[in-house]
Amino acid sequence: MRAFLSLFVLLLPLVPKSSAVAAEPDLIFHNGKIVTVDREFSIQQALAIQGERILAVGSNADILKTRGEKTRVVDLKGKMVLPGLIDSHVHPTSACMTEFDHPLPDMETIQDVLDYVKARAKVVPEGSWIVLRQVFITRLREQRYPTRQELDVAAPRHPVLYSTGPDASLNSLALKLSKIDRDFKVSDGGAGYAEKDPKTGEPTGILRNCTRYVRADPLTREASETDRAQRLLELFHDYNSVGLTGIIDRDASGSAVSRYEKLHANKKLPLRIAISHSVGTSGTMEKIQKDIRKVAEHPLRKGDAMLRIVGIKTYLDGGMLTGSAYMRQPWGKSTIYSITDPQYRGLLFIPRERLTQIVRTTVEEGLQFTAHSVGDGAVHTLLDTYEEINRKTPIARTRPCLTHSNFMSKEAIEKAAKLGVVIDIQPAWLYLDARTLEAQFGKDRLRYFQPLRSLFAAGVVVGGGSDHMQKIGSLRAINPYNPWLGMWITQTRRARWFEGQLHPEEALSREQAIRFYTINNAKLMFLEEQIGSLEKGKLADLIVLDRDVLTCKIDDVKDTQCLEAYLGGRRVYQKN
Repeated sequence: MRAFLSLFVLLLPLVPKSSAVAAEPDLIFHNGKIVTVDREFSIQQALAIQGERILAVGSNADILKTRGEKTRVVDLKGKMVLPGLIDSHVHPTSACMTEFDHPLPDMETIQDVLDYVKARAKVVPEGSWIVLRQVFITRLREQRYPTRQELDVAAPRHPVLYSTGPDASLNSLALKLSKIDRDFKVSDGGAGYAEKDPKTGEPTGILRNCTRYVRADPLTREASETDRAQRLLELFHDYNSVGLTGIIDRDASGSAVSRYEKLHANKKLPLRIAISHSVGTSGTMEKIQKDIRKVAEHPLRKGDAMLRIVGIKTYLDGGMLTGSAYMRQPWGKSTIYSITDPQYRGLLFIPRERLTQIVRTTVEEGLQFTAHSVGDGAVHTLLDTYEEINRKTPIARTRPCLTHSNFMSKEAIEKAAKLGVVIDIQPAWLYLDARTLEAQFGKDRLRYFQPLRSLFAAGVVVGGGSDHMQKIGSLRAINPYNPWLGMWITQTRRARWFEGQLHPEEALSREQAIRFYTINNAKLMFLEEQIGSLEKGKLADLIVLDRDVLTCKIDDVKDTQCLEAYLGGRRVYQKN
């Protein structure tokens, strides 16, 4: 008998507690419209939270039964609740610092650009660099680069770099200091060239993927580590204010990762972060592979649901915003992009054989590979590479990714679905750039531009992001990170300064638009078992809204306000 009693005492902790002594919730929301985003997209009235997790979701009566003496009960008064939204593509550590030195005005015209250059020339010493980045020509009313001559007039005694990424426009002094003349040639084995005047042979000032040759060093106020941490938290809280409780940094440097680690260790992170670690693709293959394996060995590969490394990020082609995306067909001569070669197809940064080795190493290390792949030529190149590797090494478990993937095709969609490729797309590019893209390519060539409905129909997991690069402020940022604007774009296919809709047959339904920013992005973060929907046992990441985005007027969707945001049951934002 004594032995039996001893065994009973040992097993007692393993006996399930009865419902009568089940733990009480800390928080209950009731009398609302709880959009769960579960498999059936079911809608409930109430939700209970205990600690960090969802205890139950259901009717008002069922959930209120679980209330205890210490449970806080919130009457939603009919308001809608969604899972916390996720942005699949941001660059927060650099974006938050762009106005640390001085404010950047909004720029919609060439004259706005020249006025900014003139203003800077008055306040920085003669001979100092004036640098303006990521003011894209597709978003200027004139739809072109400022010319070398225009920049010379604006700042004759200062070198000027107008950079849109790897492409740029320089004034004469900047060209001289960078040693870019009529004899200039790319000598480091990488892609790129300087545009030359066909009559004189002199550089026009337009560079294709050659800003690495420009040693621009503008005078700016030095930021301390404390400054950087404070600015980063300011941005994160602004993300919270529009309903974001999760992000993916799609090109994190080692210093960015360290900054996130410090915030997490000090329990200051107000949102969840997944990381695509930056890996360069120049130099020897041995060095590149060593860098990939180093990422695979990082402790954050085993990170928790707050902070984790999911893979690596590289750059496969240029941009549609700059005129260097790699296309299957020639761009065509263009006054918009200063393209004079009728056979020009853009730039592929990584040769196919080299790309195959890089991707294979990434897959073998269990990491997700993604690459900036804008043009359909780059998209097909990467899909073909995934297909080749998949013949011997299954890749679906690593969720191979296409980042941007703006220009696609029916065949590309089918191949992505077959291989289990996931996609990270930014609707704001359609909104801000459709006018210029249609002028350049025509409507027919844009048939598979951000083909969201086709991707959903094919079963491809595609998530919504912003590619936030500069400034704090969800609508003033480059690119805007307001997810409600993004949802509206996906449902209307409407764009700024653009008549009509860009291929409305690719518009998402309201349900799909919500999935685009919730459960689909949770899958891109490898966290769909933890977040992305409001289901029992999942982490309680949720937002309370000021309107019903399933029934309100479609144009009201973009003006949606987040009233409250919760991360793991903890309120991280409340609208004043």
